Amino acid sequence: MTDSQPMTPEAVEQQRDAFIEKYLQDISGTFNVFSIYIGDRLGLYRAITELGSPTASELARHTATNARYIREWLEQQTVAGILQVVDVALGPEERRFCLPPGHVEPLIDCDSLNYVVPLAQLLVGATRPVPALLEAYRSGGGVPFHEYGDDLREGQAAINYPAFFHQLPEEWLPAMPDVHARLQADPPARIADIGCGFGWSSIGMARGYPRVLVDGYDLDGPSIERATRNAMINGVADRVRFYTRDASDPSLSGQYDLVTAFECVHDMTNPVEALRTMRRLAGENGTVLIVDERVGDTFTPEGSDVEWMMYGWSILHCLPVGMVGPSGAGTGTVMRTDTLRQYATGAGFSRMEILPIDNFFFRFYRLNA
Repeated sequence: MTDSQPMTPEAVEQQRDAFIEKYLQDISGTFNVFSIYIGDRLGLYRAITELGSPTASELARHTATNARYIREWLEQQTVAGILQVVDVALGPEERRFCLPPGHVEPLIDCDSLNYVVPLAQLLVGATRPVPALLEAYRSGGGVPFHEYGDDLREGQAAINYPAFFHQLPEEWLPAMPDVHARLQADPPARIADIGCGFGWSSIGMARGYPRVLVDGYDLDGPSIERATRNAMINGVADRVRFYTRDASDPSLSGQYDLVTAFECVHDMTNPVEALRTMRRLAGENGTVLIVDERVGDTFTPEGSDVEWMMYGWSILHCLPVGMVGPSGAGTGTVMRTDTLRQYATGAGFSRMEILPIDNFFFRFYRLNA
């Protein structure tokens, strides 16, 4: 419909009603996300699978929670289609609830690529600093990462854990045959993992390549503490070290065969300087691997098949984090290929290659001096 063809009153009503219907569906989904967060954080889904088909009282005792709250949650989950009731004719105290077999993997199998429950924790974390977020929208400032709290840290780590443990060493790095060969050779190759978070990417590379030495860098102290513990628990602390420091230290220049940055360049306040640091770390012969969101090359009103999600993260978290400080780049989650190419050129890279890896969420960029 163009400006020269105004909508009829009937068409306006249809458009209005369609919007209201979609909005109510969105509200329903929002309630479900927060209810899933409750179930995940209280261990309710895992307990249901352990107990089989518990009553509200049985589940409450098993999880040290209140039976009245649990009964309401169980009924809400059933109405939402997440749980099933075994016999609806029984009274509220006798009713038993179970987790459908097809819902087990997405909700409790943390090693599966289909494990999606951490998205709920991520969303709760992304909405934590709403007052500060609104002020940033007014002032043009940013919201520091630490204001998003542990839910965002933990949710981000958990949602990427399966891919970092399986796809990263088994599919992503082998897509660069020369790098793959170097990581298996002697003397041991060195990897710098920038923005490592809880360290699952660093640990995944160390597990997949038993010779490599990995240094993980992140400016978030709580994340580095968790990463250090994770390396010890996974038996790679002798080859994986984590540092709360700026990797731009000149003494580190040229020491690394591979420098990685997973899903973090679009969050950086100064991505060009960060990429310049990565180039120095890799030197003339090393490789830099950037893994970031697989969005469209240009803006379209419809968006790509993942942009609805990426714009959501961007308006709540990634853009505000990238706007911190007087020179915040404000890249946002929807970092298109040309944007990264401009950043890479500004950082001194002469070559950027998009690797032929088929992934629904990520695009893989290889940078060389």
